[in-house]
Amino acid sequence: MATTQHYLWASGHFLLLTASLRYFIAWLTLKSISAWWYKASFTGALISYAIVCQKSLGTPQPNLAYVRRALTDENVQYFLLAFFWWTSKPIAITLVPYMIFSLFHALTFIRTTLMTQFLPPTPAATAGGAPQPHPLAKKLQVWVKANYDTAMKVVAYTELLILGRVLIGAITLQNSLLAPLIFVHFLRQRYFQSAFTREAIAATTAYMEKLVRKPGNPPALVQVWDKGQMLVQRWAGVVLAAPNAPAAGAR
Repeated sequence: MATTQHYLWASGHFLLLTASLRYFIAWLTLKSISAWWYKASFTGALISYAIVCQKSLGTPQPNLAYVRRALTDENVQYFLLAFFWWTSKPIAITLVPYMIFSLFHALTFIRTTLMTQFLPPTPAATAGGAPQPHPLAKKLQVWVKANYDTAMKVVAYTELLILGRVLIGAITLQNSLLAPLIFVHFLRQRYFQSAFTREAIAATTAYMEKLVRKPGNPPALVQVWDKGQMLVQRWAGVVLAAPNAPAAGAR
């Protein structure tokens, strides 16, 4: 049976989905909308991720071992990033990864918790067997499994777009200079923890390589690209490999 904490976790995801869709649709249609919806979206994210972090890490402890363990936890990283976006000037695209995560969590909650209360299971296929989930629940489960990997790829590429957005925003003073610094560090962590992120970075790097080294481009452009790659590799401690090549640090 679902606990109060589980329902609170789910409510955070539903709040995030509802508020972010409201904000993102208004942004796409160039309509004015209050920043309240943006903050409400990340409030939902903070609620859900705080519960997950507490369950996985336990009560916060004032020691270095706990801090190190927390900072390498993916949920803590997304929680801290959500808090940063919550305190920052709204950037619509930052909602997309959280929207995708929440969609899958909300659908799973609906299937495993709500549907079991309102849609009775079907009789067992064999004598003495366990009752089968309702056909609608089965279809929902199949859809989630079939689309999960694709959704995670979309998240990985969207996070690269966010990096580009905050870099340009820092140059044009549309967002703080702190935004790209924080997000680059976040992406570095994602590179080591997510195969989807590694694949997205490798594919994007390969595409940029072809674009930059295209015959006729000025040598200065190639030099800037090479130096940029060298700086990134030194800072991250990895080589940005092509998609089919082994990436250093990948695990």
